[in-house]
Amino acid sequence: MSHIAPTPSHPPSPQDSDAALAARAAGGDAQAFALIMRRHNQFLFRTARSILRNDDEAEEALQEAYLRAWRAIGSFRDEARLSTWLARIAINEALARLRRHSAQVIPLDTAIEAAADSGEPWEEADPDLQPERSAMRQEIRHLIERRIDRLPEAYRTVFVLRAVEEMSVAETAEALQLNEATVRTRFMRARGMLREHLSRDIDLALGDAFSFAGARCDRIVTGVLARISSQPAN
Repeated sequence: MSHIAPTPSHPPSPQDSDAALAARAAGGDAQAFALIMRRHNQFLFRTARSILRNDDEAEEALQEAYLRAWRAIGSFRDEARLSTWLARIAINEALARLRRHSAQVIPLDTAIEAAADSGEPWEEADPDLQPERSAMRQEIRHLIERRIDRLPEAYRTVFVLRAVEEMSVAETAEALQLNEATVRTRFMRARGMLREHLSRDIDLALGDAFSFAGARCDRIVTGVLARISSQPAN
């Protein structure tokens, strides 16, 4: 990219296709490239984070990836999907950053996350439950994110692209440069590992559910003893 076009004849629109925006960006239209970034930010951030497992690192990697994409946008051909083209750049940048930090080569195949279900109708009926449900879902989301971060490198990004971003098997295979059979196998294995570990976490949590200790226990015991002492002796 040699220059930024000073003033496009007409501004790019959010309704423009990826191909149209890429063509404008290839001509130096920074506004078009900004729309591309806004359109694909979440997808690419999640992809980079699935490799780096750190919000700040993923954000930095994504910024570097966008700079590379801006310089190379003229090489994009619209027979491919722009999201896949960008994903390859983000993945390569994240892996390069990971290698620099760890001083060891990590395979391209990595994976991330599972989608949470919406609440059930009977839960919606009681508005008093809404803040509790929100807090509960946040805790569940954190638990899922932590478990996804612990998936082996060979599965994490495959899982993110398939389960979180809902990319097809073919799109995921193209983005990660894997064959489709490998994508299917790793995605199924990642789901199985998540189910196993989340089930174990839930079983452990059930053992602590409605725990009865600490301040509550002390408060009740003290209250009962006080009431006993206030009653007349038989």
